[in-house]
Amino acid sequence: MRLIVIAKQPRPGRVKTRLTPPYLPEQASALAAAALADTLDTVVSACASRHLAWPVRPLVVLDGAPGDWLPAGVPVVAQASGPFDERLAAAFDAVRGEPALLIGMDTPQVGVRTLVEACRALRRTDAVLGAALDGGWWALGLRSADGAMVRGVATSRPDTGAVQHARLEAADLRVADLPMLRDVDTAADVEPVAAQAPGGRFAALARSFRGMGETRLTQPG
Repeated sequence: MRLIVIAKQPRPGRVKTRLTPPYLPEQASALAAAALADTLDTVVSACASRHLAWPVRPLVVLDGAPGDWLPAGVPVVAQASGPFDERLAAAFDAVRGEPALLIGMDTPQVGVRTLVEACRALRRTDAVLGAALDGGWWALGLRSADGAMVRGVATSRPDTGAVQHARLEAADLRVADLPMLRDVDTAADVEPVAAQAPGGRFAALARSFRGMGETRLTQPG
């Protein structure tokens, strides 16, 4: 089984642009890097969990270059080009036929237990889907990875999760629902997500930026 993280190199002006304002581009990218580091630590721990009786291997599908947020020994492959649904499809096709659970870098609050239970659920059914609060999804697992299951499903829409669920059911797959999580997409998401994982890098960084005051968040220099 593969536990895939699809991610983008955290660079100012290239990631989390909807956090600005109130955050500066450098702060938004720092939050993205912290979220990615927290996510990858959780993924590595989940893959090593004694509660999984079969091998689960991590894989990062990356747009950009690796940084110090990448744990040692975690393999990286380049993302495909094109719309996000095509990039998601290519990530699944890279491990076609294998069981694969794919998540993004926008839910740093996800816990080891949640990922372990998702992997266990995928052993019992054909697909698992974790809805996001904004109507999208934060996790999708396929017992037999196949990019056709996501190709053509429009992303970043209020109905993305529902359309994806319908696509899986139309393929006669049994679908198990995972817990709903909140993505970090806008500034309004930062504090609620940080509060769910107060011990992580993301939460610590969010607290440090909060202490700078509103003026610091909106003014360079």
